Amino acid sequence: MPKISSDTVRLDPLVWKITAVAVLGSFLAQLDATIVNVSLSSLAVDLHSSLTAIQWVTSGYLLALALMLPLNGWLVERIGAKSLYLWCFSAFTLSSALCGLAWSANSLIAFRILQGMSGGLMAPLTQMMMVRAAGKHVARVMGYAAVPILLGPILGPVIAGAILQHASWRWLFLVNLPVGVLAIILAVLFLPNDREETRSRELDLAGFALLSPGLVLFLYGSDHLVERIGLTALLVSIVLLAAFFRMAIRKGDKALIDLQLFKRKTFSAAATAQFMSNGISFAGQMLIPIYLIRACGKSPSATGWLLAPLGVGMICSYPWIGALTQRFGIRKVSAGGAFLAFAATLPFIWLASHGLVLTVLACALFVRGMGLSTVGIPSISAAYASVRKQDLPMATTSLNIVQRLGGPTLTTLCATFLGWRLGMAKSSASLSSAFTAAFVLLCGLHAFLFAAALRLPLSLDKATELAEESPALLEMMSE
Repeated sequence: MPKISSDTVRLDPLVWKITAVAVLGSFLAQLDATIVNVSLSSLAVDLHSSLTAIQWVTSGYLLALALMLPLNGWLVERIGAKSLYLWCFSAFTLSSALCGLAWSANSLIAFRILQGMSGGLMAPLTQMMMVRAAGKHVARVMGYAAVPILLGPILGPVIAGAILQHASWRWLFLVNLPVGVLAIILAVLFLPNDREETRSRELDLAGFALLSPGLVLFLYGSDHLVERIGLTALLVSIVLLAAFFRMAIRKGDKALIDLQLFKRKTFSAAATAQFMSNGISFAGQMLIPIYLIRACGKSPSATGWLLAPLGVGMICSYPWIGALTQRFGIRKVSAGGAFLAFAATLPFIWLASHGLVLTVLACALFVRGMGLSTVGIPSISAAYASVRKQDLPMATTSLNIVQRLGGPTLTTLCATFLGWRLGMAKSSASLSSAFTAAFVLLCGLHAFLFAAALRLPLSLDKATELAEESPALLEMMSE
């Protein structure tokens, strides 16, 4: 385990090396997903497939990712983070090569599912490695680490366009190979060996059989709610998840996910903030483009450019989160960010009722991006500080599941509400009223996020609960 310098400004170089390895995995996965998403129409033409069928290149990846996510904590405890990362990245790189060699739409979808299975384990794993390495400086390290990950969606369309213009679609996936090989080499060199920290724990097969299909069906049902099969999948997922929760409560720490973690005030508050912030972010990314296209008559390409200030606001604020958290504490930064995002969403109510003003739109999006970006990392820091060191794998898996459920849950809520209001719209005035009501709902969710952030501890160092219940950071800092 790397030692953290006593200097509050300078960290051990090994911390940054471990973070770079972890970020490289997240960046590649994000870049790969974006490249594929913007290339679906070209893939449909080249592989002689319908757009509906080729959409499973993306959907299959996301559902496979959700399928494997619950296994992360158990696998880290069994074989260690370094070994699991090497296996996952090797599988991700190999499946990228197979995607590049695919001979049909069906084979490409199958290889993307394999890629998603390894990606589902990488997402929480990279977060956990950064937490272990950074210790009490986790907010600072994660703030810097988030910037290159945010660049993935920006660079993805550019790289995809260049590849499709000058080379075969196969290079959309083969471009991952050199980066994957580099990441594997760096992981071997820089990641600490944690084999001695592994422990034997029996796999909760019954829990896995309930939770993983439940997550997959929930994500699928949320995305296809207007169809009968989507509604059926959503109802079945609720039954499976409820059965898992009931069984997990009975099994305690022997369950696939230890729900006792959520009994801790700090962890539950942080999990709620993560659920709400992720859900609000996705709900906004759904509502605002629909408003610009349907109510304002903007083209999809123009809408993409109009939304750029949101990402710019996030990129500008992430590097400062560590310094802000250290100076003002977790609660003030997280709650301040939640209030800022709430204030920046209020102008959309005015825009929906009075008409689009580009200056107001750009400023609101920029401030909203800044606000949303300052909620997540402080709350994650509080969550990890409130658990014991040996519970970090379980805590990481639990938080990632909560985050993944937040997006489709709140997006489905807002989409269903908007669809109901649009169904009653008979004129342009009622169309404006429908979007106004939808943004009022979004502001209400922002207010709930602000209330959740107020439940976070004041700081990592001064919160009595953290000192009494979870010596995780103290243990890491002393090593």
